[in-house]
Parts: sequence; structure tokens; C-alpha cells
Amino acid sequence: MRIEDAEKHFDIAVLIPCYNEEAAINKVVNDFQLAAPSALIYVYDNASTDSTVEIATKAGAIVRTEPNKGKGNVMRRMFSDIEADIYIIVDGDDTYEPSKCSEMINQLIDYNLDMVVATRKTDNSSGEYRWGHVFGNWMLTRSVSFIFGHGFTDMLSGYRVMSRRFVKSFPIMSQGFEIETEMTVHALQVGASYQEIGTIYDSRPEGSESKLSTFKDGFRILKMILILFKEEKPFQFFGVFSLLFFVVSIILSIPVLITYVETGMVPRLPTAILSTGLIILAFLSLISGVILDSLSRSRMEVKRANYLSYKSPKER
Repeated sequence: MRIEDAEKHFDIAVLIPCYNEEAAINKVVNDFQLAAPSALIYVYDNASTDSTVEIATKAGAIVRTEPNKGKGNVMRRMFSDIEADIYIIVDGDDTYEPSKCSEMINQLIDYNLDMVVATRKTDNSSGEYRWGHVFGNWMLTRSVSFIFGHGFTDMLSGYRVMSRRFVKSFPIMSQGFEIETEMTVHALQVGASYQEIGTIYDSRPEGSESKLSTFKDGFRILKMILILFKEEKPFQFFGVFSLLFFVVSIILSIPVLITYVETGMVPRLPTAILSTGLIILAFLSLISGVILDSLSRSRMEVKRANYLSYKSPKER
């Protein structure tokens, strides 16, 4: 389906979260006006201290403000406020290819998908997509795939096309850059259909600075992965601790048992008490995992039912 045909049958919204992007926002808005002429372009300013709001307004975007800082807070507000059939979300730093949106929309509609993700090419590793970010993205993406099943190859991409069904069924908890991680896990958990498409990831324009802190935000994303692991797969999460406590307890108890068999005495009383305590912790962790897993399954059924209550693009 051509972008012109898609715009005749579907309401399309371009969502651009921004914080201090005066150097890039004008070009981003203009480029998406050309790439998707009939789409409504929303710029959500996240308490910028520069001229982002004024420039975006002059460029023809619908500008709104979210005072609570953090990309997750902005996206929660955007997803709640804006009604559309197809959502295009893109960073306001002019690092992605606006021309790719027509191909991404085509895939979403033709294959009845919930999400199309623009995976960044790494041949520009000397520019904005530095090797440290590439490695960190790879490591975090592989971690999510290992825990939740095979998923995306570029989990942290900020350029996506999504269906109304996905956007409106997504309960956002994140406040910052860990939002992409939560979005990925939600897609895998509810069984949302998705595809990926390659895109060139360019350097920021002169005067624009990255808001991403490699280590600080990396640890926040890792923390979100662990939280989601605990919330969505509690049996496996607490099972790991149960196994760890059990193994350490057995290792500590072996010399105590050998001494007891040989002499009938327990000279290492503190070790024996520690070993007993660890065994108790192991069983408590296992029981906690079993109970919480039942609750998680019930919550997942509700989440899946909510997701299915919305029509897919072709059922609209």
C-alpha cells in the first residue's frame, strides 16, 4: 500500500518527544511533513530550556508539554492523549531516516502487524552510534532475548511504527530511557506481531547534544530488565535464588556432616546454623516463586485480553 493510500484510510500521528532539540527539531518536523503529508505531527516538549517549542510551532507541529522529565513520562502522556490508527514515534534529534516511515507503514498494514522497528546500522559507529552504545545495546538486547524469548535485534531503537492496538494496551511504568525495554518486553509477553527494518543512523546536527548517559541510563535499563524479570517470570527469578541458596547450603553442610559421622559431634555450630538457614531461604524462595507465578499468569491473562480488545490495523 502506498503512503498516500494509507493516509486515506488510516489516521496517522507522528509523535516526537523532545528535550532541548532546537538545533534539529525544525528539520525533523519538515522531513516528516514531506514523508507523511497527511499525518498529524505532535511535538511533546519535556521542559526544554531552549527554543524547541517556538521552533517546532513555527515549523507547523502541534506542540504540547510534559513537565515531568524523562522519556517514559513523555511517552505515557503521548499514548494517553493522542488518538490515531497508526503511530510513528521518532526521536527529535534528526538521527533517523524520515523517508523510511512509508515502508514501515506499508509493512504494518500489509502484514497486519502491531509494530515495525527501525534497526540502526552500525557503519556510522564513529559518529553518534558509538561502539560503546552498540555493545551496550547488544548486551541488553541479548539479555532480554535470553530471559523473555527471542525478540528484537535493536531493542533500544527510538524509531517505530505502531498500531493503535499496541499503543493503547501498553501500561507504561518507566520514567526514562528504559521505556524501550519495557515496550519490547510488553510486545513479547502479549504476543504482539512485529518486524524490523534497517535504517541508517546518522550523527546529530551541530549544536545538538545527546541526552543519553551511557553508564547511568545503561544501569537504569538493566534495573528495568531485572524488575520485569521479577514481575513477569517470578518462578524463574526466585528459582535462581532458591538454587543458589540450596547449592551454597549443601557445600557448607558437607564438612559438618562428615565430621558428625566420624566423631558424632558438631564442632562447627555456626556453619551448621548458616547451612540450615540457607536451606530454609531456598525453600521460601521456591514457594514465593510458585505463588507469585500464579498471580503473574492471572495478570498476563488480563493484559492479553486488554490487548485483544482492540482491533488490528486490517480489522479496523
